[in-house]
Amino acid sequence: MLVVGGGINGTGIARDLAGRGQRVLLCEQDDLASHTSSSSTKLIHGGLRYLEHGEFTLVRKALAERERLMRSAPHIMWGLRFVIPQEQPHDPDHASVRPAWLIRLGLFLYDHLARRAWLPDSRRVDLRKHAAGTALQPRFRQGFIYSDGWVDDARLVVLNAIDAAEHGAAVLTRWRCVDAQRGAEHWRATLRSAAGETRQVTARALVNAAGPWAAQFLGEHAHVPHPRSLRLVKGSHIVVKKLFDHDHAYLLQGADRRVVFAIPYEGEFTLIGTTEVEHTGAIGEAHVDEAEVAYLCEQVSRCFERPVVPADVVWSYAGVRPLLADGSVSAAAVTRDYALELDTQGPALLSVWGGKLTTFRKLAEEAADLLAAPLNITSRAWTETAMLPGGDLSAHIGVADRPDADFARFVRVLAVRHPDIPPAVLRRWARSYGSRVELLFTPQGLGLEIAPGLFEAELHCLHHHEWAHTAADVLWRRTKLGLHLTPVQREAVARWCETHWGTPEAAIRPPV
Repeated sequence: MLVVGGGINGTGIARDLAGRGQRVLLCEQDDLASHTSSSSTKLIHGGLRYLEHGEFTLVRKALAERERLMRSAPHIMWGLRFVIPQEQPHDPDHASVRPAWLIRLGLFLYDHLARRAWLPDSRRVDLRKHAAGTALQPRFRQGFIYSDGWVDDARLVVLNAIDAAEHGAAVLTRWRCVDAQRGAEHWRATLRSAAGETRQVTARALVNAAGPWAAQFLGEHAHVPHPRSLRLVKGSHIVVKKLFDHDHAYLLQGADRRVVFAIPYEGEFTLIGTTEVEHTGAIGEAHVDEAEVAYLCEQVSRCFERPVVPADVVWSYAGVRPLLADGSVSAAAVTRDYALELDTQGPALLSVWGGKLTTFRKLAEEAADLLAAPLNITSRAWTETAMLPGGDLSAHIGVADRPDADFARFVRVLAVRHPDIPPAVLRRWARSYGSRVELLFTPQGLGLEIAPGLFEAELHCLHHHEWAHTAADVLWRRTKLGLHLTPVQREAVARWCETHWGTPEAAIRPPV
């Protein structure tokens, strides 16, 4: 099988197929998760606001996946409590936001559409007494709290690629599928590397998981007509120094009826997003524009005691979401569901249209099931109860309990085993690598400290086990250390990577 696209859907499908005993080659034109899949709001969630658009099936499917995913990788996914401040009836913007009874109804459905094993119920909260109220303007007296999940999105993609490789798949990053010719029994594809090398491969099936490039790939490279179209919507986020000291996140209602999240991020920051703007430019060149930054600052300043201005932004990022064109006038109303299209007029061609981070595992399972009949695959689905690499903490802590409790015990065990490692570094490693953290402890030691908390042993591990080739791969996707380092320190990492990996860094500033 040839899978084109190294985002969450491509790596998820490659993992599922490889686990069913298939020979799989995945190619990605850039780094894993270098576009849409690392540009999300970092949530594993049902999508509370999708209920307004009647997306009950999608929300139920996503909620069913939510805790299943968090149990599969408790080091990169965990529960998060969200606060919805409620406008007062006399406030000027009250008419444009949702009334309390509607929010209560939505939260009731959210709590009961799918079974929850351990995430707590939603409830009403007095913001004058709750810690979450201290950061808000005094006019917010009441609100609601509900549960959803957090995920390190880029690492989720990498873990799927690792699992695919450990089940026998070949993963090629920075290799682009430039041509795919359909023969009588096989696809014959030409792959080209970033350095200009070419490879010819044959495959019984071609999986088009190119995300926002899916339609373009079919027409220009696979030479297949594609009647289905995608609606490309840009979502932008900004990061500022933290606006509050507690561990809750916020869902803020805008006067335009859109919602904006404000989420604790990387210990020292607050992540704010997202916008939803029609994208008409080059797919791989999405950037946050000034109007989007101003919009996000305005929405947060409407609610928080401390206003946020564009000068407060320390990082920003944007991604293009490939959404199904469903006729919706507003970009916010476009469905986040997905469609799988199987063409068996010759060697199998499976195209993935749309989708969201939370439902990737189910999408991958359905994709493999669709390919089973034409390709005579007899192995059954297997990922529903499988752990992702690093997620099995029980070998270190004994009997598993709750994912959050398991992780806390895991960190304590690591601290006992490695008392010489600074606690902040050890906790970051535990979050990033889970039970695979032992890969960092080699007989050669940790090596030089290239930047604060970043040792040569980790860089070697990321290169040999996780396909990292540049400083950007390390600092902005495999980790978020780029946020914590100075430009001089990021430059030191870039020089080390160029010296040891031979991959010159085009830019060491934060990608935007």
